Amino acid sequence: MTFGETKLGRKKRRNEAIAKVVFLGMALSMILPLVLIVGYLFHQAWPILSLDFLTAMPRRGMRDGGIWPALLGTFYLVTISLVIATPIGVAAAIYLNEYSRDNWFTRLIHLAVVNLAGVPSIVHALFGLGAFVMFAHLGRSILAASLTLAIMTLPVIIASTKEALASVPMAFREACWSVGATRWQTIRGIVLPNSISGILTGIILQVSRAAGETAPIMFTGAVFYKAIPEGRLFAYGLFDQCMALSMHLFTISTQVPEVPPALPFGTAVVLVMTVLLVNAASIALRAWLRSRKKW
Repeated sequence: MTFGETKLGRKKRRNEAIAKVVFLGMALSMILPLVLIVGYLFHQAWPILSLDFLTAMPRRGMRDGGIWPALLGTFYLVTISLVIATPIGVAAAIYLNEYSRDNWFTRLIHLAVVNLAGVPSIVHALFGLGAFVMFAHLGRSILAASLTLAIMTLPVIIASTKEALASVPMAFREACWSVGATRWQTIRGIVLPNSISGILTGIILQVSRAAGETAPIMFTGAVFYKAIPEGRLFAYGLFDQCMALSMHLFTISTQVPEVPPALPFGTAVVLVMTVLLVNAASIALRAWLRSRKKW
């Protein structure tokens, strides 16, 4: 005896096919513009892209040469800001998720974290100018700009880390406590290793934001032009001002006349590819860590 497909089964199969097409269209509507934009940037920047463009100094009033000072300055700002923000953000998330009780004080902290995540970057810039440049007497420097970027990136790192910690099953903690492990031993040996991929997600998100921000560094440490030795990795000090790719792109696009058309596009491509390479490395590390999970 054979069973034929019922009317209800055909309807469900048809609805599933329609849903697949709709979701595929939604995915393509997000991916296709990105591919077109990146392709257009590469097409416009191709005449200027070279190793010399990455390692040379700007010349002729930013109309020629390379972007080495801006590329190195961006690396300094992003690296230092993440070195500052990551341990503080992870420690704050560990306290909120593993140690704190649900009371008015912790609810106030949660509210502050959520609100800070939505504060415009120009407000962070003014805070950095007042707190680090003027009050702390750091002057306009890489350290002041990095601290400002760290304050700006903290909320997302805290929130993503807290969610990653909360995703670890409570049974893992209870198993450790039942054999005499302390709370910190449980966090260090079980909770953090099993949540590290989620923690990296928050850090990955902030690399893009820190590298692309202009207002916070413009007020606290970035300059129009700074001469440094070509190809030297340690050309900047913590209390020096620096160039940055985001501000350099803004400058040559709006403030410098008669710039070759390929120059701003080349700077934009380098900024995008720098962020993509850092993100790709972090995603690869996250995937490797996830592959080691036992659950």
